[in-house]
Amino acid sequence: MKTSNNKVLLTAVIGAFQKLDPRVMVKNPVMFVVEIVAALTTFLFIRDTLGGKPGFAFALQINIWLWFTVVFANFAEALAEGRGKARAASLRQTKVDMMAKLLADQKAKLWRKIPAHELERGNLVLVEAGELIPSDGDVVEGVASVDESAITGESAPVIRESGGDRSAVTGGTRVLSDYIVVKITATQGSTFLDRMIALVEGAERQKTPNEIALNILLAGMTLIFVFAVATIPAFASYAGGSIPVLVLVALFVTLIPTTIGALLSAIGIAGMDRLVRFNVLAMSGRAVEAAGDVDTLLLDKTGTITLGNRQASAFIPVPGVDERDLADAAQLASLSDETPEGRSIVVLAKEKYGIRGREVEHATFIPFTAQTRISGIDIDGSSIRKGAVDAVLGWTGTHAAHAEALRSISDGIAKQGGTPLAVARDGKLLGVIHLKDIVKGGIRERFAALRQMGIRTVMITGDNPLTAAAIAAESGVDDFLAQATPETKLKLIRDEQAKGKLVAMCGDGTNDAPALAQADVGVAMNTGTMAAREAGNMVDLDSDPTKLIEIVEIGKALLMTRGALTTFSIANDVAKYFAIIPAMFIAFYPQLTALNIMGLHSPESAILSAIIFNALIIIALIPLALKGITYRPIGAAALLSRNLLIYGLGGLIVPFIGIKLIDITVTALHLA
Repeated sequence: MKTSNNKVLLTAVIGAFQKLDPRVMVKNPVMFVVEIVAALTTFLFIRDTLGGKPGFAFALQINIWLWFTVVFANFAEALAEGRGKARAASLRQTKVDMMAKLLADQKAKLWRKIPAHELERGNLVLVEAGELIPSDGDVVEGVASVDESAITGESAPVIRESGGDRSAVTGGTRVLSDYIVVKITATQGSTFLDRMIALVEGAERQKTPNEIALNILLAGMTLIFVFAVATIPAFASYAGGSIPVLVLVALFVTLIPTTIGALLSAIGIAGMDRLVRFNVLAMSGRAVEAAGDVDTLLLDKTGTITLGNRQASAFIPVPGVDERDLADAAQLASLSDETPEGRSIVVLAKEKYGIRGREVEHATFIPFTAQTRISGIDIDGSSIRKGAVDAVLGWTGTHAAHAEALRSISDGIAKQGGTPLAVARDGKLLGVIHLKDIVKGGIRERFAALRQMGIRTVMITGDNPLTAAAIAAESGVDDFLAQATPETKLKLIRDEQAKGKLVAMCGDGTNDAPALAQADVGVAMNTGTMAAREAGNMVDLDSDPTKLIEIVEIGKALLMTRGALTTFSIANDVAKYFAIIPAMFIAFYPQLTALNIMGLHSPESAILSAIIFNALIIIALIPLALKGITYRPIGAAALLSRNLLIYGLGGLIVPFIGIKLIDITVTALHLA
């Protein structure tokens, strides 16, 4: 780890000097201006030295520290980029020269080998156990275990299969078992892995709107100080003296907001890097920034708020039916049901009544479908069905005996936050299975923290309104959307945005793609479909929907870090005024000695101390820019007061202490 860190530091040092190229520096207006004046003073220094003018040592030191100011700013940016490049290097190792089995006949599995880079969109390729998937695509046939550790960092393999929301595969991952036929969806150079590498390297990081606005402000302030400093020689001449160009440059550099100008890019890169280290890939800095301003957070119920697998907790019969008979029928209807819910019904019947799973012969299993919403079994001339209450009532007839009792039991379960499954045999209603959603521990506290952050949480579920209301109450969300469809999700997002709010949501299916694209922050699960991953502006490589909460916190930390360091940068200029302005004019106006409240030794030591502090403070703040300020959900007013106290007042006090200490050192070493 130490070797790796040393390598990143060395790369950053080299990068800091490479970035002195004016074509690179021009992207940062403030530091570009500093580079121009540093080049100007260097030229003047060489000219004056060759001309034999005095003040060689002082001029040399000023020039060195001006260049250090530029190099330190470049170092901050290069160090932030270097951490991303280390991640990109590990990803690039998966991009090897691969061969692909291009299918000529899918049914007969006739294939021929071609280089992976020759694949085109729409090609079908066969990938067998032990082989690398040659490019991004969707599984159209087969099911296989896939090792995605090169991308996600997780060692556990995942299942990829045709159809559904787990059909997307990524080039460079390895099939561990069985085989799959993949339909290529990307061209070489534009695969998911290619984009990941470019993004984590920072090569395609676009400045966010707030960052652009701040850059314009800083450039404007720089321009104002150009005019302000340009007028000083006229005042000096009026007073009967003159001020050297070197001193004017020193004043100019210490007055413009060099601190935040030097760190602004590093803050943005580090924000994206923090997401990458959290295994979330942000497709743009805009998405990270938007996450910090989110007003409404949409979360799926299943797997996010609840554990995901509903469990059978009770058999509730209608009047006149024995509970054991209900359990027996429910177990028979669930023998072929391989879902977690189906297995839990079999287990509950066994544990509660000792009814063991049976080998059934000459039986016909009725599979569950989205259209019928029921499943069951036909055995020994008897038909058993279980499923949604209204679907089972439709099978038995809505006027079947005990229909009202069944509805009453179902409503009671739904009000408790459970899911009712009705059971019937031969047209006769037997009762209801209570499936219970288990709310994740601590989730209520997390939603309370979000509420304190000013974020409204909305649970999205396909459940009926009664069930949704119960889970919403137990989990502590602010609102819920029941029986959600792609259209209703999209409408909810648009309604919120019409009110001027920023919306974040997560999803993994093709039906989530429209909403992910519409949301200001759309987090797609890496296990989801290619359509979802293309629609979102973030991809969670761990496919953990609860991570949306941390993403919001990282976004807020980014905005806070930028704001805090901007406050500090502007505030610390005040101390520099008290250092340099009296030093410049004290010869003309002795009364300005009263402004030398730091007791600086001489005009030369004051100017040199301010320039040195101006450079060193950039290095001192790099760790904070890269790490970011930890967000605390304490309310906007309290947060503003805290940051003004720490970074505003700190920005005033630290330079007074720092410049004074440097002045003492400079004087003791006879540097000025």
